[in-house]
Amino acid sequence: MIYDAAHCFGTGYKGKSVYDYGDISTASFHATKLFHTVEGGAIITKDAELDQKVQRMRNFGHAGPGNFEGVGINGKNSEFHAAMGLCNLEYIGEILQKRKAQCQNYDLQLDDASISFQQIQPDTKYNYAYYPVIFKNEKITLQVKEASEEVGISPRRYFYPSLCELEYASSDETTVSVDISKRILCLPLYYDLFLKEQKEIAEIIRSQLS
Repeated sequence: MIYDAAHCFGTGYKGKSVYDYGDISTASFHATKLFHTVEGGAIITKDAELDQKVQRMRNFGHAGPGNFEGVGINGKNSEFHAAMGLCNLEYIGEILQKRKAQCQNYDLQLDDASISFQQIQPDTKYNYAYYPVIFKNEKITLQVKEASEEVGISPRRYFYPSLCELEYASSDETTVSVDISKRILCLPLYYDLFLKEQKEIAEIIRSQLS
């Protein structure tokens, strides 16, 4: 079982890290993620044999002097990326607390707005990586996006379009995914986001819902 845990740094479930579930978990350390090394990522496993196989795969299949096993690529992080990760790791606790407070501010500002919110499962330790909201229809979603961009605010249509709508996908249409992907926006969330800016974002949303 391979978990796509790209966004899950700092997330837990029932007292365990999300990375403890499955045979392998993959994490993204791209610059858009909560914890980043500018580029790169990680593969987490408790299986020693799988770990050795992954290490060979990321290093050209190299298994020792003159010995190659299987197909490999050059998938190693550079010293620069590692240094960036170590710098960011020092502040990750503070970053998590700041994002939690910002999400709680959004909760207060949008408490009675006619929008839907992400529901976090019980027993989950959430990392507050994103603040997605879902509107009644795509028209309102686009209105909020355009009104925000007019004043230099950039909410993101994350997870749009639905993967089944890409030209290379051959699977049947996933109707729930298609529907939500057209109505969802991720509101700005970053370390230097201030309460007054969150209030402005909430006011823009309310102006398009009225």
